[in-house]
Amino acid sequence: MTRPPPKLEWRGVSKRFGAEPVLNRLNLTVPAGCSLVIIGGSGQGKSVMIKLALGLIRPDAGKLLLDGKALPGLGGRLQRRLYGKAGVLFQGAALFDSLSVWENVAFRLINADGVPRKTARRRALAALERVKLDPDIAERFPSELSGGMQKRVGLARAIAADPEILFFDEPTTGLDPITAAVINDLIVDQVKRLGCTTLSITHDLASARRIGDEIAMLHEGQIVWRGPAADLDRTDHPQVRAFVDMQSA
Repeated sequence: MTRPPPKLEWRGVSKRFGAEPVLNRLNLTVPAGCSLVIIGGSGQGKSVMIKLALGLIRPDAGKLLLDGKALPGLGGRLQRRLYGKAGVLFQGAALFDSLSVWENVAFRLINADGVPRKTARRRALAALERVKLDPDIAERFPSELSGGMQKRVGLARAIAADPEILFFDEPTTGLDPITAAVINDLIVDQVKRLGCTTLSITHDLASARRIGDEIAMLHEGQIVWRGPAADLDRTDHPQVRAFVDMQSA
């Protein structure tokens, strides 16, 4: 029986900005249903990986594939359909200040999927409930919310369209440990509910251990180690050990 293609794949992907190489013939696969967390130092290209997968930037060489289909160059309806499978929780939540909470959550439903506003609002309220937020905040604006609540709204927006793939960019940055633990638990709950594929990047090792089935380390533009989350503290790989020890200091 033919094995299905990975949900996501970076195949020989290189990217540089000016003279500075960021990704160097990167090869990485994420099987369907897997929650993979990418760790690594600042400037190693973790955010660039997500931007490439979302089509926000293009690789200098190599291919990005989704369900076995190359993303760059598809264009038109097929590319929009493929990107429509994804949801994103951006670093800092990245909410629109001028929109109410429910309009933020429903932004993609209304503006990309063509869902009528009344239906989109109902789905937004349901998404807010799934991240343990009361419906009475729906008419508030992001500036009226705490950092932890803004993250929950960002998560609600990411899951509102029931995506097949979720991207998390530093989901607990700037949060205190208790609030970060709540966000991690919500992420795990929603990933299980959706049964989706997940790619996360984080400096927070507690978060990586909680939300990841597997963890991979990006160093000098390549994946240098990958293993089950439980192996993170057992490996003797030098780059991984140095990173873990630095984060634990």
